[in-house]
Amino acid sequence: MDTFLQIGIDRASRASLSEQIRNGIGQAIRERRLQAGARLPSWGDLAAQLGVARGTVREAYQRLADDQLVVAAGSAGTFVSEQPPAGPKVDKGLEQTPLSDMFPDFSTAPSVFQGGVPALDAFPYKLWSSIMLRAGRVAAAAPTSYPDPRGEPGLRHEIAAYLAVARGFTCAPSQIIVTNGYAGALGLAIHVLGLKDQSVWMEDPGFPLTLRALEMAQMKPRAVRVDADGLDVSHGIQIAPDAALAIVTAGQQAPLGVTLSLARRRALLAWAERSGAWIIEDDYLSELQLRGRAAPALASYDGTGRVIYAGSFSKTITPALRLGFLVVPPKEAARFGEVAGCLAPAPASGVQQAVAEFMRKGHLLRHLRRMKRLYRARQDLLMTMLSDDVSPAAGSPRATGLAVLLPLPDGTKDVEIAMQALQFGLAPVPLSSWHMAPGPFRAGLLLYATNISEKRLGADCRRINDLIARFG
Repeated sequence: MDTFLQIGIDRASRASLSEQIRNGIGQAIRERRLQAGARLPSWGDLAAQLGVARGTVREAYQRLADDQLVVAAGSAGTFVSEQPPAGPKVDKGLEQTPLSDMFPDFSTAPSVFQGGVPALDAFPYKLWSSIMLRAGRVAAAAPTSYPDPRGEPGLRHEIAAYLAVARGFTCAPSQIIVTNGYAGALGLAIHVLGLKDQSVWMEDPGFPLTLRALEMAQMKPRAVRVDADGLDVSHGIQIAPDAALAIVTAGQQAPLGVTLSLARRRALLAWAERSGAWIIEDDYLSELQLRGRAAPALASYDGTGRVIYAGSFSKTITPALRLGFLVVPPKEAARFGEVAGCLAPAPASGVQQAVAEFMRKGHLLRHLRRMKRLYRARQDLLMTMLSDDVSPAAGSPRATGLAVLLPLPDGTKDVEIAMQALQFGLAPVPLSSWHMAPGPFRAGLLLYATNISEKRLGADCRRINDLIARFG
């Protein structure tokens, strides 16, 4: 028996009549209001019911057949086909943003004190927009082909030149692999090295995203303490002498801001050479040293090819680019290039070409010089504000990287303070979330100085102090 269909037809709609019929029947099938095996009306019957031409119905049925929703059986008629089982219902209330404990809200303007983002009000948007437009036109007019998965040759050449000037080490463009930010660089390195089930030295405190990535890769992170000289190499040898990898922020330790001393650098490189281990240098701030001169990259001391250097444009330009890079030892360049080509090719060429021009014309170095002055002034102002009106429960604030660290007594609920601060448009980073091992001096707040307002800074600092007093 033919099924009687109730299909709404809107002759004023932009959708064609056949498309409306197709959508109406298709929705009834997907919602299981039309069961498998049900016989649809003939073209003529449905056309008469709806007041449309037979050809309109025939076209709709043909499209439904293309969608595998119905089966045409010739003179026997058209029948609803067997459908796969309905998927689980999605409860939007249960949707969770990835890495929500580290990044409260993606794709929004940075909050005050938020880490990982450059100054929103000081970026040369007009200049950058014109460069992006030119790069977009060049990329659109380029021959259609697969780009080099290691990254655009022009950008890799500029990165090599920049590292020689700003970070004190020489490499060839062939050693550089352009990636999707630091996360892409870390993921590529982890995959190529293939160190599943092996121990890894991880700075304690250290970047939570790095720790989580190592755990996802089924590696065994070992917490190596950090002191005034940076990563304590002797402690690493003591707790995990057989480690296959060390990940270190040698230039400015994240989050404490100390520089790995020369003696520690030599000890770390000697350990890697002696044990055949690898070192990933996360140079997340590049040359953005606000006090004194930035130390050369650890990779500049590597004479045996054990250091893999990871850089990013997130702090120097903007994290919206999702652009990072690796510099790998010459003997590993081919292997990294192969894996990049198969699993992690470089991002879109237009963005790469824009960054290459930004670097080639000297805009990046000029921008960094301006940002150093601005960030230092804002950090000094933040230090003054906190020192004048610091909570009795807090220790003395001190500069660290692009932030000010406000130590808190052991047991202070710094995570709770950070969560409560979000409702006031403030995003301090809890220090305890960067620690792996239990112990003293684990609580505190990292207040990043890149996006602060002089007019409201006093009120913002008082709000932080109120929260410390409440949850301390």
